[in-house]
Amino acid sequence: MARLFGTDGIRGQAGEYPLDPTTIRVLAASLAAHLRDKTAGRTPLIIIGRDTRESGEWITNSFVVGASEAGAICKSAGVITTPGVAYLARTLPADAGVVISASHNPFQDNGVKIFSPSGKKLEDAIERQIEANINAGNGPLQPVLTQPQRPVPDESEAAALQARYLDFLAADVARDLILDGLTMVIDCANGAASVIAPELFSRLGAKLVVINNHPDGRNINLNCGSLHVEGVQQAVLEHRADLGVAFDGDADRALFVDATGKFFDGDATLWVLAKHLRASGRLKHDMVVATVMSNIGLEIALRSLGVEMIRKDVGDKYVLDELLRTGASLGGEQSGHLIFPEVSLAGDGMITTLCLLKAMAAGGGKTLADLTAGFDRYPQTLVNIRVTEKKPFEQMEQVWLLAQKIESELGAEGRLLLRYSGTESLARVMIEGQNQKQIEVYANNLAAAIRAEIGAD
Repeated sequence: MARLFGTDGIRGQAGEYPLDPTTIRVLAASLAAHLRDKTAGRTPLIIIGRDTRESGEWITNSFVVGASEAGAICKSAGVITTPGVAYLARTLPADAGVVISASHNPFQDNGVKIFSPSGKKLEDAIERQIEANINAGNGPLQPVLTQPQRPVPDESEAAALQARYLDFLAADVARDLILDGLTMVIDCANGAASVIAPELFSRLGAKLVVINNHPDGRNINLNCGSLHVEGVQQAVLEHRADLGVAFDGDADRALFVDATGKFFDGDATLWVLAKHLRASGRLKHDMVVATVMSNIGLEIALRSLGVEMIRKDVGDKYVLDELLRTGASLGGEQSGHLIFPEVSLAGDGMITTLCLLKAMAAGGGKTLADLTAGFDRYPQTLVNIRVTEKKPFEQMEQVWLLAQKIESELGAEGRLLLRYSGTESLARVMIEGQNQKQIEVYANNLAAAIRAEIGAD
């Protein structure tokens, strides 16, 4: 059976399988049928929202038709962030939250993310059942040429739902945070944050310079947002701002720039927030959950405070699972996708920004650069090798022996990561250490050994 759900829902090119109207309707009907069984006869409620892609409206319409045919009611939150839908699903409450978004991808792509009432992404077993329903007897379903003609949910509800989420951020998360006198640059990536982010931070008193907040359906993430922070850097310097923040298309990520134009990624943010939470006795179990891509400099810095860093596979789904398993209070990815499970089970760029601003306020006016002191990013090198097969590395004797030798020489001050790409025929060698030239020699030697065994070149 074809696997359609990845770590972040279903994603692909809009209009093509599995993001064609027919398949979307089957997906929606399958979800609604599952929810109807779970609610024992009660009509299930689904909250649906989208980002600003031009395909978002017709995908939403297709989803609503399929869900309605299977006996569910849909309420539309219109254009809203991914974590905004997760919040609404949890607090209304609804039986599921659905987001039509492809996050940081270009406008041609889109996707479907599904949240349970807890705000956590859909369980694997339900995803497998939906996949089975889509695949049952039909293979890849053919796109229909006409769009569904049934009415969509009343969009007048959207403003009230968006206001509910905005009030939660401003009143509950920000609480006593006052930003009077702070100048911020906000890059909305021409995405879902374009209205909500300026409203939130202006309500808290910040003086704002807002860029890339005029979506046209095709400019989402285009040379802007968290993938292109140079725009924020330039605007911070031009307007002499105190802080810059860049969101991605659905605003579950946030990356930062200080007053000098220096860029800070998710690792730096994790360091600042771990110190802040620990100082106030709120870093549970003295533990932070990160991924295999986080820089070893973060691990070493946290260790110096007596804080353990647990690494998981890339994907916020795996970070959240570990947070819930351990009871830790902070986790995230280098991409700027951070999770605070006591506040929300969904990564939320707005919440990340508010928490960072609180840490800055608690620091007595310290700058972001001041707060990141103690975290030294180690040099890193990455080599990709095109391969003919994805043979386990430990089954290639010369590769494995060399990898063990390199790890031994790196010791506690370095790190070697061997992995295959999930979407391409590539092996990836990533090494971090104190000496850039030395780790490049290590990486090239190991890449040569892999190439000799399974290289496609």
